[in-house]
Formats: sequence, structure tokens, C-alpha cells
Amino acid sequence: MSRMLPITDHLLHLLGLENTTFRVYAVSALLLSFLFFLFRLLLWFLRLCWRFHSLCRQLRCFPQPPRRNWLLGHLGMYLPNESGLQDEKKVLDSMHHVVLVWIGPVLPLLVLVHPDYIKPVVGASAAVAPKDDFFYGFLKPWLGDGLLLSKGNKWSRHRRLLTPAFHFDILKPYMKIFNQCTDILHAKWRRLADGSVVSLDMFEHISLMTLDSLQKCVFSYNSNCQEKMSDYISAIIELSALVVRRQYRLHHYLDFVYYHLTADGRRFRQACSTVHRFTTEVIQERRRALSEQGPKAWLKAKQGKALDFIDVLLLARDEDGKELSDEDIRAEADTFMFEGHDTTSSGLSWVLFNLAKYPEYQEKCREEIREVMKGRELEELQWDDLTQLPFTTMCIKESLRQFPPVTLVSRRCTEDVKLPDGRIIPKGIICLVSIYGTHHNPTVWPDSKVYNPYRFDPDTPQQRSPLAYVPFSAGPRNCIGQSFAMAEMRVVVALTLLRFRLSVDRTRKVRRKPELILRTENGIWLNVEPLPPRA
Repeated sequence: MSRMLPITDHLLHLLGLENTTFRVYAVSALLLSFLFFLFRLLLWFLRLCWRFHSLCRQLRCFPQPPRRNWLLGHLGMYLPNESGLQDEKKVLDSMHHVVLVWIGPVLPLLVLVHPDYIKPVVGASAAVAPKDDFFYGFLKPWLGDGLLLSKGNKWSRHRRLLTPAFHFDILKPYMKIFNQCTDILHAKWRRLADGSVVSLDMFEHISLMTLDSLQKCVFSYNSNCQEKMSDYISAIIELSALVVRRQYRLHHYLDFVYYHLTADGRRFRQACSTVHRFTTEVIQERRRALSEQGPKAWLKAKQGKALDFIDVLLLARDEDGKELSDEDIRAEADTFMFEGHDTTSSGLSWVLFNLAKYPEYQEKCREEIREVMKGRELEELQWDDLTQLPFTTMCIKESLRQFPPVTLVSRRCTEDVKLPDGRIIPKGIICLVSIYGTHHNPTVWPDSKVYNPYRFDPDTPQQRSPLAYVPFSAGPRNCIGQSFAMAEMRVVVALTLLRFRLSVDRTRKVRRKPELILRTENGIWLNVEPLPPRA
């Protein structure tokens, strides 16, 4: 203490305070507390450095491409554009299982690109390998705690309650909606073509069609959005664009800056409010009717009508008899609208592009659908017809392999995960399950750049892992709506080829652009030629 007296005397002098015994001891105590705090801070920093050093030692066994430099790591080397995907493919040609990349000097990511290596991660429980907030957090204000973002027991409970909503008996009545929405799309195309050939952006038209379809399947609501944009549909489209833009602006990562100091943040809040208001009003109105009539009378009144997504969720009960809250239902409905329209529109746009690019496959699909429709007055596909379209289904699957709508999913390991070769993914590491990388891995898919529907020929099954093809992810957290999406895609592709001939617009180059889904820089423009009506 005696050694500190000169320091305390000096501090008291600087502060202009009288040198009393109490003040000397008080200042000495403050100095000791400050030194203790600095010591604890130093210990914490040293512990952090040691953990980071240990982590780096554990990660040395994983190959990594050359970095830009020690500060940036691989940041900016694999941009979300066509050249970035081509650079990624070059890495895949030499690193076939797992790749280590660094975001700056301190954030390592393990990118898994082989079925045997993604299996331990996607096959792990939601508790061991939950989705990572770093990559999905920006969606939270919009989607809440829906299946995409929820974790642990809440996710498990909601998954069990939502599974019946995607049972075949629920999906079958949606076929009429798929047909109707496709008819509206095609009527618009015929008007635009005016008996000739017209070049159209598939992404623009198909996206509105899937939004129209989903709004009818989720809410039993007809917004006529394919002809006239509604506030709700405009808000969903704007929210998707704003989330992507925020990902590429580092100063927007801070919520305070984004929501209070940027125009994008204010627009995001307004769009969220529009979407939430619409969903909440539908749920509350439907719940009032259910409580007034009772479940039996309410269901009886629904006879002859398809149960929509909101209906199924309102009736859902867990093993304890508890229902979902309005907030839970809103989160699931918003999640389904977001995930369902963007991914399906991407998948459909790319399969139509591939069929336009390869007219021999297009014609074979057309012959198949004509055979199914032979002798029918109405051009309407039934549920049982879907199994009669094997080649069309093969073309869709190969397109989803070549151009997966979701190119990667992220997981954060909450405990060490062992890989097949004995290497360990350390606890706390973010893993990127690269769907694109797995689908283009040359050791899994020979000639992966080639569009070849016969890879999925059911009569000649291939000797490959079930995880070699994961457009809807895999494991416990796979896409719950994949049967819905595949049914809608088969209806749209079949009816489109029955009524139109497609060819690629050679004046517009297609350049891929992976965002929340796999888009293009300037759309997918195809020449659409109306075919004469069937005799």
C-alpha cells in the first residue's frame, strides 16, 4: 500500500481534492479494483488466445485453398456470382470431401462437399447441429420462431405438429390450385405472345405464380397477384431483397444502425408489419369462427373445400392436448410463404431453362404428358397422374441437382463431431453443408456440368449414397414441404410443355447468382411459343 501512496497523492492532486486519509484509501481501493479488472481481462484474453491456438491446431488436418492474406483470409475470393461459382468448382476438383475457409483472420468455416462427410452433420439431432444464427439471424424479425429458425424442444414440437399438414391427403386437394394458378400464368403468356413468340423472364413470372399458389394453399386467399400486385405480395418480395442486401453490407449487421439509421432498415420494418398484419388478421378471424362453431361444426362447414395450412395448424394438438398460439401459427405461415415461393420458383425456372436448352428432352416430356392427357376434355392433372410422368420427374430432379435452389445450409456443432476418416469437427465450429458442392463433386457425379436426366432413371439405379442428392437438405431438419414442391413443379412443367414450346433467348446470357436462393444476374429469358390446342 505504501508504494501506491505517491500514485494516490498524484491522482488527488490532479483531481484537485484535499489529501485526507479516507480519500487516500478510497482512491487506493479503486486503483486495486482497476488493476484486478485489468488482470482478469488479461487472463480472459490469454485464455481466448489459447483456445484459438488450440482450435487452429485441431483444424490443421483440413485442407484449405490459398488465402488472399492473413487479415482477409478467403473473404472476397468466392463471390456470390458466376465467377465465384466457377472458382468454387475449381476448388472442388482438387478437394473432394471437406474444405476449410477463413472469414477474416479469426472465423473458420468447414465446408462439407461429400455425402460421407455431410452425413454426421445433417444426420445429427437438432440439439447437436442446430442451424447457425450468423447466417439466418436477419430473417428472425420476419419469420419469428418458425421451423426454419427455431431450435431444441420448440423445433421438435412444431415439427411433429406440422407433419400432418404435408400428408398426401392434405396435399391432394391442392392439385386443383396448382392447375388453376398455372392456367392463369399461361393465359397471361398467350396474351403477351399474341399468337407469335415472346421472350419472357421465367423468374419474374414463375415467382408471382408460386406466390399466388401459396397464398391460396396457406390462407385460402385469392389476391390475383399474377395480374395485379398486392401490398402483401409486394412486402414479401421486398423483404427477400432486403435480407440479401443486408448480408453484403457489414455496417448493416448492427441492429441499432440498420433499423434506426438506414432507409433499408425502416423499409424492412414496414414490410414486416404489412406481412404480419395480413397473417394475424387471417388467423384471428379463422380462430374466432372455430371457437364460435366448435371443431365438428367448423369442419362440417369446410366439407367440399380443401383444408388450408392455417386450418391444419389451428386444429393441431400436441401429445398434451396443447394447441399452437397465434404467434406460433403466424411464424409457421410466414416461413412457409417465404421458403415455398422462392425455392419453388427457382427450381421451376431452372428446369424450364434446361428443357429449353435441350429440345430432345423437352419433346420427350411433351410426348409423356400428351399420353397422360389423351382422351381428356380438361387439361387438368390429377394426383395419380404424377406417377405417370417418370421422365418429366427425372428432368426436374437432374435440374435440381445441377441448379439447387438452396446452395448451402449452415450448422453450428454444439459438440465434437467425428468424420468417417477419424478427423474431428471441433465443438463450436460453423459447418456449411454445400448442396451445390456435393451436387458438383466429380467423385460423386461424373461429368457434373452435363445435364443428364438419365442419372435418375428408376429402371437403372445408380450406386451412390442417398446423400449425394440433397436439394431439400437431409436428416431431421430436411425440408418438410418437399412433396408439396415436387407436386407443384410437376404440374407446372407438364402443363407448360403441353401448351408451349420453349427455347433459350440467345441474346441474353444466363449468369448464376447465389443469394438466399440460386438466382441469375438478369433473369432467365426464354422464348415462349404457344402450341395449337390439342385436337
